[in-house]
Amino acid sequence: MKSMIKNLFVAAALLIGGTASAAVELGRDYKLLNPPQPASTKKIEVLEFFFYGCSHCFHLHPALSTWEKTIPKDVELIYVPTIFRDSWEPMARTFYALESLGQQHQLHDALYQAWNVTNLDLSSEAKILDFVAQRGVDRAKFSAAYNSFSMQSKVVRAKQMIRSYGINGTPTLVVDGKYLITGLQPADAIRVLNELIAMARNEHSAKPKAK
Repeated sequence: MKSMIKNLFVAAALLIGGTASAAVELGRDYKLLNPPQPASTKKIEVLEFFFYGCSHCFHLHPALSTWEKTIPKDVELIYVPTIFRDSWEPMARTFYALESLGQQHQLHDALYQAWNVTNLDLSSEAKILDFVAQRGVDRAKFSAAYNSFSMQSKVVRAKQMIRSYGINGTPTLVVDGKYLITGLQPADAIRVLNELIAMARNEHSAKPKAK
């Protein structure tokens, strides 16, 4: 009897332990990109395809921002503004213009709040200019960046990435050009993100070093 009880406890412990440390599952937690895409950095690349007006992006944003504050040294997070229709392009231009001025992080939260909390109309350059100027951004410098020649190439590049990565919705996270996370709750998305980064790190370590 004692032996049976002991065996039951052992089985229960194994079950609980196995559940707690369950690995991420392909098809449930993430998908594989086919074909894989080349990373733009020597670090483990994490891309977030997002749109400020996306409520799911808004809900992921706090968790991803918290994660970004403790990002491992061998990982780089890159934001990719998603353009599914012409009306989304002004926000992509806004993101890249602020990035070029070194003020993207400063207004990242404010743009999410404007779209998802206060329902502010940011559909035109004039309204966007007023919005960023009220938050300390130089109006003339922002307008120049927003309408610069290089801006068009950034927008074109973003659209190309959306196609080549097969992005169908936002937010979508892509790890190391091969693992795609979408459709998860924020806590699960961060959990899976960390697991896939660990997988990618192991793969990098296993690669033979160039002589």
